[in-house]
Amino acid sequence: CSPTEKVDQLVMDIPTKLKIAVVCSSNQNRSMEAHDFLSKRGFNVRSFGTGNQVKLPGPALNKPNLYNFDVTYQEIYADLERKDRRMYTQNGVLHMLDRNRRIKPKPERFQDAKDKFDVIITVEEKVYDAVIEVLESRPQEGNEAVHVVNIEIRDNHEEATLGAFLICDFCSALQESDDLDNDMDLIVQDFADKIKKIVLHTICFY
Repeated sequence: CSPTEKVDQLVMDIPTKLKIAVVCSSNQNRSMEAHDFLSKRGFNVRSFGTGNQVKLPGPALNKPNLYNFDVTYQEIYADLERKDRRMYTQNGVLHMLDRNRRIKPKPERFQDAKDKFDVIITVEEKVYDAVIEVLESRPQEGNEAVHVVNIEIRDNHEEATLGAFLICDFCSALQESDDLDNDMDLIVQDFADKIKKIVLHTICFY
């Protein structure tokens, strides 16, 4: 075949990168830790939250810091630094926000996302349910499948770090598949057996 045909064939042989979204409630801790971890390893990843507001720890359990999703990470950082720099440094929130503002300007709501993804990974069941509700409420333009998977991760800094490793491990298995729609159930089951947790999975369509 001609050199042009060889180049065309080479391009066809290169696997298309999966479009991955990681979703938690506030797009601050778990989804951003995974976003950072995956992006550094070359994955095509976005992150989102599904909550009505961004919720961060406050001076007491019943006094969280609440922000709208259009408030930037930098603005949240400055606000908490002004309120109590020492406390929010000690509990790791300022460190988390510093990382977040280096990844993207502000938290994003999944409900507002227009992008299409191959796989959406959530980190708790209520977020999983919210994502499915959003996808099923939208008019289906075609018949493009999106796999929604829930890997339960507790919302603290240590578990978010461990969760990012697990999500990366799972995404690596997905990337190796030549036919994700056909292989997904087996990949999910193998992964659930490996981590000894229930992993939820459903298919929605765009």
